[in-house]
Amino acid sequence: MVRTGSGGRSSAPTLGRAIELISIAALSVAVSGIATAIAGLVAIPAALWIVLGHSRLRGALFALFAAGLGLPPVAVGLAIAYAFWRSGPLGFFDLLYTPWAMGIAQTIIIVPLVGTLAVVALRGGDPTLPMQLRGLAIPRRDRLRLLAREVAPSLAAALLAGFGRAIAEVGAAQMTGGNIEGQTRVLTTATMLAVGKGEFAQAFTYVAVLLGIVAVATGAALALQRRWA
Repeated sequence: MVRTGSGGRSSAPTLGRAIELISIAALSVAVSGIATAIAGLVAIPAALWIVLGHSRLRGALFALFAAGLGLPPVAVGLAIAYAFWRSGPLGFFDLLYTPWAMGIAQTIIIVPLVGTLAVVALRGGDPTLPMQLRGLAIPRRDRLRLLAREVAPSLAAALLAGFGRAIAEVGAAQMTGGNIEGQTRVLTTATMLAVGKGEFAQAFTYVAVLLGIVAVATGAALALQRRWA
């Protein structure tokens, strides 16, 4: 009986850590996934406009995307933290140190990446394909479906790159989320905390889960690309 009781007590911390790890991983995927989806909704239509539009502002927008690639995440985190600080201009929203603030920061960081890669993908396609399909008298709905199938694999790769960038973010996540246990702690900030405590085994566990999530996302993107090919 003593042996059984001892085993039960020793298993309790292990179960607690497993639940905590699942919670942290789920929050990481949720925040970064939503940020990637919003970034895609903003960046991909903008990339279509840059490639297919006629306005002179297209070049300025693409230059803005390119410049955003070098935007320091810590600068984004600082701007969001200041904006949502209690005495800041958006402090009345009370979003600082919440997953929402983290998601906003991640979205701003990855929009230039997704947009730039989407522009490159769209420009890499056959520019005469729309005219060829129109010349074959293919219905408009079918033309759009074929065009989407042509560029979908490259756009999926752009979104995957954005997701990987978002979920690996540390500085902005720390500044806007505060690494609060059970509320805003994600895999990257949890790793930093574990290293600060000298708990390297736990830190490697967080990193292993992070790499596993990225691997699953990559596998899903490759599967979709093979399906669309």
